[in-house]
Amino acid sequence: MTTILREIGMIARALDSISNIEFKELNMTKGQYLYLIRIYEHPGIIQEKVAEMLMVDRTTAARAVQKLQQQGFIEKRDDATNKKIKKLYVTEKGAAVYPYLKRENDYSDDVALEGFTIKEKQLLQDMLEKMRHQVEVEWDFVKKGNKRQY
Repeated sequence: MTTILREIGMIARALDSISNIEFKELNMTKGQYLYLIRIYEHPGIIQEKVAEMLMVDRTTAARAVQKLQQQGFIEKRDDATNKKIKKLYVTEKGAAVYPYLKRENDYSDDVALEGFTIKEKQLLQDMLEKMRHQVEVEWDFVKKGNKRQY
């Protein structure tokens, strides 16, 4: 059973690679589409929360957000009460590509889960969420500069 994370990793890398190739025509690579999707689905989100959702460091998130902003897919707006806070929103250009990104995601889900029963899909969803929650604790621990003991 020690190959579970390897299998998950291979699936994730394959789907990411497919998306990077397919979204190249949008000038979107290296997972930038993930940021656009999260910002679209959470209008006004701050960059730090996007980084947490995607489990990436702040620098990685900052680069992706900056590139998306330069390309005109998203924009930063000042918070109404605190000018230091910059909220993220998709632009018209970003909103226009969202349906395409969502269709690709739905299609990839359908392909990956073909032949699974509804019960199996739900069980897999529940187990993966449980795994993610457990890994999030470790990620947060290490992110804060701690070292795991193994």
